[in-house]
Amino acid sequence: MERIIKPIKITRKSFASYGDLISPNDIKPMNINNGYAKRFDNLANINTSKEKGKTVVSIFSALKRTFPMKIDMMEKHPLSSQAFIPMKETTFITFVAPPGEKPEINKIESFIVPPGIGINYKPGIWHFPLISTEDMNFLVLDRKGPGNNLIIHNFKKEEVTLDY
Repeated sequence: MERIIKPIKITRKSFASYGDLISPNDIKPMNINNGYAKRFDNLANINTSKEKGKTVVSIFSALKRTFPMKIDMMEKHPLSSQAFIPMKETTFITFVAPPGEKPEINKIESFIVPPGIGINYKPGIWHFPLISTEDMNFLVLDRKGPGNNLIIHNFKKEEVTLDY
């Protein structure tokens, strides 16, 4: 099977089955620090405690991808969520499929994440590793701990291309 996937602009609604948008847009803030700051609460469901896992904060230094790009595998983290927050204003791409034994080619979706927004994958969501449109760093919140929290599916007969 061959499939070419073009990413579409992400929205809270279109991404809801895969995870959370990390953005202050459409969120009512609280005034804090005597009015010198605003706090936007509850932006993502960080879920890392399954099987005694703990939340870790890391920086991934991502290299720019070139397009069209061949997608030869997808991965999932059954024991935790995984959040990606760009450390500067940038656009990046997310490439996802619903949970299951393996990613279903006909259910794969891709989204363009605009500047000022991060994403948080729910546990068990199939995704391709970080797809950056420039060399840059991302703040990542994910799980460290016992148990198998990385499952990789390599595409063998399927030919999948991301065309951005």
